[in-house]
Amino acid sequence: MTSSLSSSSSSSSSSSGSNQFYFQWAVVVIAVVGLATNALIIYAMVASKQHKKHVLIVNQNALDLLASFFLIITYSLRLCKIQLTGSTGYWLCTLLLSDSLTSCGFIGSSFILAIISVERYLKIVHRTWSKKHIRKWMIYSAAAFAWIGSLIYMLALVFPTTKVINGVCYPYAFWKNEVEALAQFIFSFVSLYVIILLIFIFCYWRILLVIRHQASVMAGHSASGGSNTNQTHHKIQASVIKTMVLVSFLYAITWFPNYLYILLIHLNSNFSVFDVGFHVTVFIAFLYTCINPFIYATKLDPVKEILLRMIPCKKISEQGQTNENIASVRSGTVT
Repeated sequence: MTSSLSSSSSSSSSSSGSNQFYFQWAVVVIAVVGLATNALIIYAMVASKQHKKHVLIVNQNALDLLASFFLIITYSLRLCKIQLTGSTGYWLCTLLLSDSLTSCGFIGSSFILAIISVERYLKIVHRTWSKKHIRKWMIYSAAAFAWIGSLIYMLALVFPTTKVINGVCYPYAFWKNEVEALAQFIFSFVSLYVIILLIFIFCYWRILLVIRHQASVMAGHSASGGSNTNQTHHKIQASVIKTMVLVSFLYAITWFPNYLYILLIHLNSNFSVFDVGFHVTVFIAFLYTCINPFIYATKLDPVKEILLRMIPCKKISEQGQTNENIASVRSGTVT
């Protein structure tokens, strides 16, 4: 993930082709959409009081919101082609033009996804143990780790490898040798993609097995007049799990092409960050921040209800229906 963003930064500072120009504008548009949708979902979760129940999900959306915000600033600066001078130019290069702050959002979001998977796994597969040992402060600490850990990782990576030369930013370009650069990419790929993907697969595979078992047991209870409360709780739980499975699957498919292309760049000189293919993979990766909020909007019922109330035509329709009901009641009263 880090390598993909850094390579994008390098290409933008060294190429002024038309493809690069349109790509940068496309990223700005995506970032604006991502900013708006993530802000809307956070508002809906707060309005529906789901932010207290799903602390980690809110933090994930907040990190995607942060990434979208810095994407807008970063790519707007690149379009302006600012000449970097002095300490101000250096800080603009290391914090913004290098995508380091943007990467903090993306990396933190991936950490949160993995933490959510583990949390759901413990609460469902090891329910008794989690009730005894998991506390709210642990959830808040895990969320804080995602924010702080991603920031430390990116700052430790960007400062030693980034320089400003003749007013141009060269992020992640100064390594001791190509082996060190390749080793960093492999570490990034394994830690931020492979391990997280394995966590997704293991946790949700075990969760789905438990849910299937619970569903069969509840089906037997309902046939003999079981509790409706347990069935409702099971449906809500299953809905949250389906939501997180979709979000995890989206993460896997949107980031894989970019990682694969960066690997090809390291291994084959015929591939370059200036290629249109690379721009396409970066574009697909950035789509994650835009599509992700729509999954929450369609799968979490309390959030969906708040968003539906915000639709103007729906409000007008409901108001019209209310007026018709009032009129019919009055006419009935008069007759």
